[in-house]
Amino acid sequence: MTHYGKIKSYDSSSGTGSITPEKGGDALRFKKADLQQQGQVPKVDERFSYDTSEVDGGKKSAVNLQHQQGDGQSQKEQARAQQG
Repeated sequence: MTHYGKIKSYDSSSGTGSITPEKGGDALRFKKADLQQQGQVPKVDERFSYDTSEVDGGKKSAVNLQHQQGDGQSQKEQARAQQG
């Protein structure tokens, strides 16, 4: 099942980060290897889709992260932001 969330943090030196689920709950950890676009560095508040996997004795982790175009704003909000 695909989930959606926003990047909470990402440390490029360690290649790890966390993503906050849109539907609520605790942030999930992920690794650079879990990013579908490995050349891209995820930025805080970017929206990604992801799957979950259990690691380390049952802890959930985000895997198969894929950047989603747009950040969830409506078209009206985007137009307003562009107009200044």
